[in-house]
Amino acid sequence: MAVVKTDHAVYISVGSNLGGKLDNCLKGIAGLVESGQALLLKTSRFYRTSPVDYADQDWFVNAAVKIGTTLKPSDLLDELIAIQQAMGRKADTIRFGPRVLDLDILLYDDRVIRTPRLEIPHPRMHKRAFVLRPICDIDPTIIHPVLGQSLADLLSRLDDDEQRVIALENQPILLQGGIP
Repeated sequence: MAVVKTDHAVYISVGSNLGGKLDNCLKGIAGLVESGQALLLKTSRFYRTSPVDYADQDWFVNAAVKIGTTLKPSDLLDELIAIQQAMGRKADTIRFGPRVLDLDILLYDDRVIRTPRLEIPHPRMHKRAFVLRPICDIDPTIIHPVLGQSLADLLSRLDDDEQRVIALENQPILLQGGIP
């Protein structure tokens, strides 16, 4: 197996609320690692999370991963889209609706990127318990590059009782640097 270079630290949100949700998340993470474009550095716990914005759907399974990669942000986005499509994700017919797999770039080093195709940091991450709780498992001291606050502070200030985040009882074991 080739050694993957890790020039950039990237945090990615992983989620699914269709079919075998946990399995879909694990396959998405595996797809990223198997691509040879990323090294899995850390993984959060997996959580059952209530839907946000579009409530008339099943709960999600969510997690976050920290990877190392040499891919540019736009190339990483292309890789994530390809993995989602390989898992059966179609064009979203309902904004924030059901999905077999969702892979979102949350942070890419401490960069701020605003293009029509890609926004980093993720533009809604500071409002989402299903994003903040998992990423805080990895490193709660990360400073949001736009808001200038730690992710732990953002999570503690999140005032939304509708957002439920419950750790799964049986956590899968993922090999750091390897394939789940």
